[in-house]
Amino acid sequence: MKSLKIRNVVFSIHRYIGLLVGLIILIIGLTGSLLVFEHEIDDWGIQQRFGYVIPQEQTLSAGTLVKIVSTAYADYPDWKVGQVQMTSGSEFYTVRLNRPDKTQWEVFINPYNGKIMGDRQRDTALFSRVLKLHYQLLAGDIGMKIVGVAALFLCILSITGTILWSGWRKFFLGFKIKWNSHPKRVNYDIHKVAGIITAGFLGAIAFTGFCWNFHDQTYPAIYALTLTQETPNVHSIVILGQPPLGLDEIISRSNQALPGAVNTYITLPGQPDGTIEIYKKLPRDTEDFNSSVKLDQYSGKVLSVKNANNAGLGDRVLRSFTPIHYGTFGGLPTRILYVFVGFAPTVLLGTGFVMWRLRRLGKPTGEKGNTLDPKLVP
Repeated sequence: MKSLKIRNVVFSIHRYIGLLVGLIILIIGLTGSLLVFEHEIDDWGIQQRFGYVIPQEQTLSAGTLVKIVSTAYADYPDWKVGQVQMTSGSEFYTVRLNRPDKTQWEVFINPYNGKIMGDRQRDTALFSRVLKLHYQLLAGDIGMKIVGVAALFLCILSITGTILWSGWRKFFLGFKIKWNSHPKRVNYDIHKVAGIITAGFLGAIAFTGFCWNFHDQTYPAIYALTLTQETPNVHSIVILGQPPLGLDEIISRSNQALPGAVNTYITLPGQPDGTIEIYKKLPRDTEDFNSSVKLDQYSGKVLSVKNANNAGLGDRVLRSFTPIHYGTFGGLPTRILYVFVGFAPTVLLGTGFVMWRLRRLGKPTGEKGNTLDPKLVP
């Protein structure tokens, strides 16, 4: 009797959380499915619009490419180079210009000959809008907090749904859908099977999303729990009358700090005391942002180095969030799987709503051979 009461409490938690945040989770799931192959689809669209890059033996230096872009947009002196994406499946480089209104302008440039292929406002691009809908519901910081809370609730739904799964009593029946049974039963079976198959993935995706959206609170907690020292914030020392070092010189010094790595992404400072951070990809590394070097923009002094090969436990935990959240940990098969996982909240919300509605209309009676507990069916 006591276990039944506990199960009833777990069921109530599962039901009401689903009703409370189900629609938000549905939006997050569907947009997440669209974002699984975001880069490939976006690169293809850029190629169709601006043309292809023919690879050659050697690229121009990043400093030279940034100068070309800065010269081309000299009529907009308030537009400052903020990031340089140095790798792409389409071989073009992307230089992002930060504008005074906090939006970004993307410039696509051929790294071999310096020809500007085209440009666009990043914030109005399709996948940029989908991304903002995914993690902040197009509602800025408030939306990001709402999505973070919804992600935490999705973790709870994954846990409670796993506890309620009927397969703990008869394992194989927990994966069976009785298609020739009553529609109520078919609906329930679809819910339980879709839920148990995707619960682990949805829980992991939700947890990493929650940590990202509440990074100011979760990152220090992760470092504390792993007994790892968090990398301290560093700043450039402003030297009056001295301009920043050239980008190529900065990159050269970063290469000395972390030899053997491929430069993938550069972030340039927006403030006088800001640093230049150059992200790098080490051999056998699967991600572009696991290693990086931060340097003083005036002196070129190396201020901090993140090496994926000898990172602390806290950094390794945080680093694992990206492949877990995006499904890249297993290559193409897991990415394809994640497309379907993103549709699972839609199925679960739909079938869950039907069960809740049927419960309000009247509790169903058990059928012979039916493992569905009438006391727990919504």
